[in-house]
Amino acid sequence: MNGNHNNFFKDTDLVFLSICAGCSFMSVLSLYAIYTHMNLITSVRTVVVQAIASIIGIALAVLISHFDYKEWCEQWKWHFIPSCGLMILTMFIGFAPPGTTNKAWIQLPFGLTLQSSEVLKISTILMLSYFLEKYRNNINEIKTLLKLIAIACVPLAFVAIQRDSGTLLVYCAMVACMFFAAGVSGKFIAICRGGLLALSPFIWSKMDPYKKNRILGLFDPDKYSTIMWQQNMGKISIGSGKILGKGFFTDNHNATPLAYNDFIFSFMAEWVGFVGIVIILGLIVFLWIRTLRIAGRSRDLRGTFICVGVFGMLMAQTVINIGMNLSVLPVIGVTLPLFTAGGTSVIVTYCAMGFVLSVARHNPKTLFN
Repeated sequence: MNGNHNNFFKDTDLVFLSICAGCSFMSVLSLYAIYTHMNLITSVRTVVVQAIASIIGIALAVLISHFDYKEWCEQWKWHFIPSCGLMILTMFIGFAPPGTTNKAWIQLPFGLTLQSSEVLKISTILMLSYFLEKYRNNINEIKTLLKLIAIACVPLAFVAIQRDSGTLLVYCAMVACMFFAAGVSGKFIAICRGGLLALSPFIWSKMDPYKKNRILGLFDPDKYSTIMWQQNMGKISIGSGKILGKGFFTDNHNATPLAYNDFIFSFMAEWVGFVGIVIILGLIVFLWIRTLRIAGRSRDLRGTFICVGVFGMLMAQTVINIGMNLSVLPVIGVTLPLFTAGGTSVIVTYCAMGFVLSVARHNPKTLFN
């Protein structure tokens, strides 16, 4: 029994997995503190769901690491098409939970919910990894490039239809990182930038009024004080944490809005202070670097593209979420990976980590890497 247990974890990057588990522990601890001392969570159920999702996620990450990631890419139709089907289903039966207007969730039994765009993330990374490797040798030919863009636009279109700006940005960053890793020319990247600039007036004209106000509020917070209230309170919480923070289980705290969700970073900054938040950010950056190192030692391009896609996903979510908390970016409902309350997000993030661990397991270190 002991031997089987050891074999199951053999060649698993336990340092990587331990850092992920540490982030989840910090998340559950934060949510419990919010529940017991801030009354922003009305039921301990949120804390329990986060804990269970983290445990399930860790188990799935280890399990997935035992499967060959190349096969998951090869068999992309078997997971990508059902994931797209889930997105279509969401268009008809999706609902918007409290605090959002995006009908991007499906109601499940026992009061659980599923965000279909989260499921599509992993499938998109695996599917794109297959096609980017397939067309890698002539990726900068116009015909090939247009074909790859058309493929990448399928999941982007589904997310755009849901009008979920935050998730759409994460997808764009994820896809952009993968295309860059595949060797897309700088000329094409410059054309894309120019195209986005040219389209920006049209995008602005089609944007919902409340989204426009969130952007304008960043430049004139006094005029848009009502819509900037959440972010202003978040900044107050961050500043009041000072160097060492106030501690988790004290009543001396600010009423950080959505502390369990979009603003969990502000909550943690207040309660662990500058030193604590630097340590937390250090753990997150460590996961980024470790993911890119695994990408670098992969002997095949599929493994590289998977890791770069996961890196792009984690990096985009982290930068956007912290930008929201610091009032550098508007509030667009992007989670802080492994920290923000949300069972689907946590499990999907761990599954993504599982594929990174799979690349690491099937490309073991040698003397020179």
